[in-house]
Amino acid sequence: MKIKAALFDLDGVVFDTEPQYTVFWGTICKEYHPEEVGLEHRIKGQTLTQIFDTLFPGQTDIQASVTERLNAFEREMRLDYIPGFVDFVQDLHAHGVKTAVVTSSNKEKMKAVYKKRPEFLDYFDRILTSEDFAHSKPAPDCYLKGAEIFGALPQECVGFEDSFNGLRAVRESGAYTIGLATTNSKEAIIPLSDQVIDDFTHLTYNEMMKWIG
Repeated sequence: MKIKAALFDLDGVVFDTEPQYTVFWGTICKEYHPEEVGLEHRIKGQTLTQIFDTLFPGQTDIQASVTERLNAFEREMRLDYIPGFVDFVQDLHAHGVKTAVVTSSNKEKMKAVYKKRPEFLDYFDRILTSEDFAHSKPAPDCYLKGAEIFGALPQECVGFEDSFNGLRAVRESGAYTIGLATTNSKEAIIPLSDQVIDDFTHLTYNEMMKWIG
């Protein structure tokens, strides 16, 4: 089967940022919901709107305060690429595969990314953020839209995810699902993935196509 497009989640897939977000949301959860241990892990892969609906429904003052803190945090956070990502995405382009980011992050977050990593836009043909779809992960909308913008069927796409919600979204869309064990263990994500990798080190287009068949 020909693969026309590769669709990438952002945090934990392109950038090694999930540990930083775990610290940030861990602080917020302990501050406002100390009775719910591990809550910061259960909200992974959700949009900010979803997180607020879970943590602070209707509490607009707290939402505004946390948003300010999050924006300040994201302006200062490190944006290190997952090992092997740059070589892999360049190899995809060399083989004519279109690429897109499909993220639950919003446009405000992406401004910080472009400022810190101006070369980031060279790696992707399209950037899809939370503003671009009505229903967020684990709904498949974002991956279905990713396929649509490239004129591809979902079955002609491959999706890369690290979170449970993200993996469910790829699976539900019908795209080939590659899970990265950057946030959760291999054992935990195997049931939701067609293939699992630690990172992109040594991964090539040809190797990927052997898996897909």
